[in-house]
Amino acid sequence: MNWTLVLAGLLVILYLFHPWMNMKTFQKVIGITLFLEIFYLTGYYLMEWPFPTPIVLVQLFVVSGMGVALGVFFSRIWPLPLEKGFERIFRTFLIAIPSLGFGMGLQVILQGAHATQAIYLIFAFAAWLGSGRFVKAVIAPNKRIEGST
Repeated sequence: MNWTLVLAGLLVILYLFHPWMNMKTFQKVIGITLFLEIFYLTGYYLMEWPFPTPIVLVQLFVVSGMGVALGVFFSRIWPLPLEKGFERIFRTFLIAIPSLGFGMGLQVILQGAHATQAIYLIFAFAAWLGSGRFVKAVIAPNKRIEGST
């Protein structure tokens, strides 16, 4: 059985039933996938890359969906800080470097030794984009509410 179709089915089930995945997250996956499909179609016509077959298009969906899901889970564990600074930079490295490794393993599973797309980079980029899903909440100082003691 083809791993691409198995992973696509599991990914659809994940996005349908998991409470952290909503329509905005799914739109992000579709947007990344559409951009990648246009990118590889343009590469075919301008730079003579191999034409993306339907299975490659499904692989692009699977990789971007799994990357965004990893980013959402990461942002749930460590939400994005409100202010810019060292914490954001450190957080970006902690999502990007391991996701490159996971992406390399995913590339070997989906395309084998002769890959035609940079799946590991797509996975890392999608994980980085998905990691902005949850933002740290601002805790307001205790305010006195009128009418209370």
